[in-house]
Amino acid sequence: MTSFPVIPDTAPFSADQRAWLNGFLAGFFSRSPAATRAPSAATLVSLTILFGSQTGTAERLAKRTAKEAGKRGFAPTVLDMAQTDLAKLSSEKNLLVITSTYGEGEPPDNAKSLLATLKRESAPTLSGIRFSVCSLGDRNYTRFCQCGVDFDSHLEKHGAIRVFARADCDVEYDAVFTQWLDGALSTFGSGTAPASPASALIADESEEPESKYSKANPFSALLLTSRKLNGDGSGKEVRHIEFSLEGSDLTYEAGDALGVIPQNCTELVNDVLTLLGCDGEEAVLTPDGTTTSFRQALTLHYDLGKPSPELVEAASIASNGSGGVAVTVALHHVIDVLLAYPETKFTPVAFVGLLRKLQPRLYSISSSPKAHPGQVHLTVGAVRYETANRSRKGVCSTFLADRNNPGESRIGVYIHRNKAFRPPTNPDAPMIMIGPGTGIAPFRAFLEERQASGAKGKNWLFFGDQRASTDFLYREQLEEMRKTGVLTRLDTAFSRDQVEKIYVQTRMLEHANELYAWLEAGACFYVCGDASRMAKDVDAALHKVIETAGKKTAEQAADYVETLRTAKRYQRDVY
Repeated sequence: MTSFPVIPDTAPFSADQRAWLNGFLAGFFSRSPAATRAPSAATLVSLTILFGSQTGTAERLAKRTAKEAGKRGFAPTVLDMAQTDLAKLSSEKNLLVITSTYGEGEPPDNAKSLLATLKRESAPTLSGIRFSVCSLGDRNYTRFCQCGVDFDSHLEKHGAIRVFARADCDVEYDAVFTQWLDGALSTFGSGTAPASPASALIADESEEPESKYSKANPFSALLLTSRKLNGDGSGKEVRHIEFSLEGSDLTYEAGDALGVIPQNCTELVNDVLTLLGCDGEEAVLTPDGTTTSFRQALTLHYDLGKPSPELVEAASIASNGSGGVAVTVALHHVIDVLLAYPETKFTPVAFVGLLRKLQPRLYSISSSPKAHPGQVHLTVGAVRYETANRSRKGVCSTFLADRNNPGESRIGVYIHRNKAFRPPTNPDAPMIMIGPGTGIAPFRAFLEERQASGAKGKNWLFFGDQRASTDFLYREQLEEMRKTGVLTRLDTAFSRDQVEKIYVQTRMLEHANELYAWLEAGACFYVCGDASRMAKDVDAALHKVIETAGKKTAEQAADYVETLRTAKRYQRDVY
């Protein structure tokens, strides 16, 4: 009989953690012929992997990190930041922190409390901890990877020892993350050689084996519907988009997002080629190293949005060298750099080398798979505006709105799991949803899910936009849900239908007593939409509701909200 290493009952793990580790070790060593001698339980090195995640990416990387660490002789424990505190962490020895940043430097919701405590001068000493941080972010934002920077600096400030330098990952994080993981695990040391290279971690999709389609291998989905939801005279253009998933094995849940592979606007590509003096047939490399035409590369593979610092610097240096003048205008997009430095001419190869890779866009799914088998729906606001005397377009939103034909076009898509944003697991639990504008998308999915599953829990939706006559998205469906009882309450806030602006947070305060009563009855509270303004205003209103209706101090209200968040009864899908 073959024997496998096991975690002893005396090890510092819960029963569930020991079961997971024992199952993993048995599974790994049973299928690994190369592992002729497994490390004994006594040689396993404890390792805590702490994650802060808003949309699920950091959580997935934390689980993959645990899997790789297990192969290297560690006994890993994955912890949600919302489920721990500094008092518990102070007893840890080896700590890996993987955290995202969203908006303008904001920590993920599940990281807020822990980071706030860590920033206090009174935080407990952490001198017994050896740590390393991996931060996920987007260089298009000014405070790139700020949450990871904060954890890194404040862990050190309170006595923890950084054993491997922080990694700051951009949206294309694979290479940087892999290098960090390999270096961090090697530095912590395990006494055993790696069973597999760390690079296998990124390619290993066994955490989610249900589909062969992913960001790297999207499914070519048929566009079924693209219709405008706004009425005539609206200042907005919001579209209802439907894709067929027939022929794929893609599945999703209410709360997930859909990744869409966009293409750049043909007119914009033509303008860039003209400014560079190119015909577009020149041969260049894609970010993946394959050869294609310059036109195809600019259309399909490279980001023509916010210019990289390298592009701006190269244009500036070339311009100054040729007697150009200093540029004082804002460089919002790649084309602005070419317009600002007209005397600078890049070769096609050099130019694409200074561009970022064109990234997929994530949209909250606005359908329930139970209500629409074989389909996935989106609610997309087409972005159009003018800056510096030039018309601008949202890359993916106008790609969907303008350059595809329902019934004919196929577009690359994949499912992005968001386990941190789900309807209540208890079908009887009340649900409060705050979703103005396109923020209604996941709540249409939540309501359809509850309707299809026969859930009995009460549902309360706050929806807002500019005008009721033109911007009441999904009005007929929502009013029908209210008539049938699926939607218990529907409160609307149309900001421009009266002199005084009214928003969803206004309605929350107007109904403070009932809203608080719902919370006291176990309601889950959800928010979707703009992170920079709406979500902050709604959060402030929530605190005020609890203060006034619950007769609590500001500090007590803050503790109440934190309790909701820790219990996963306060969830946000914000962007």
